[in-house]
Amino acid sequence: MSAETKTEARWLTDDEQRSWRAFLEGSRLLMHNLERGHQKHGLSATDYEILVQLSESPEHRLRMSQLAVRTLLEKSRLSHQITRMEKAGLIERQPCPDDRRGQFAVLTEHGWETIQRVAVDHVNQVREIFVDRMTPEQFAVLGAAFEQVAEGLRKPRPEACAEALGYEAPESCGAGDDESCDG
Repeated sequence: MSAETKTEARWLTDDEQRSWRAFLEGSRLLMHNLERGHQKHGLSATDYEILVQLSESPEHRLRMSQLAVRTLLEKSRLSHQITRMEKAGLIERQPCPDDRRGQFAVLTEHGWETIQRVAVDHVNQVREIFVDRMTPEQFAVLGAAFEQVAEGLRKPRPEACAEALGYEAPESCGAGDDESCDG
């Protein structure tokens, strides 16, 4: 938004309103159904997202600040989440040897086995409740549209994202400068 204050709204047209409301309802229903699928495995959607992020990272580990940026979790919320996941044996914290204040979240063997098992059900559920309900053309248009939305919402630097989430910007221990805020 520009520096000047907007005093008049650009109201949505009937078609825009219908599409916006369909998006909101569809998103809520999708997330609700995905959450139920994760709960069958004793996980929350956040647990699953953290397991995915760690499973796709080199050595199955990320600095806590990087994980916060990728999952958009504030420092205190991520800390509580990691503590719960540690108690479940899914991940462990490890100190960063180059930075006394830094910590890594690391996928355990149990966490790796869990994500491999749950991912099969997850992808089948995503296909059933989302992908297979559209034609390939519709799915491609949706993907392109949301790439554009995500690009417009990304922060320009991971340092700004980390700081907004309550972390100092990572400078060592493999924290790359090429990370985007959306992960």
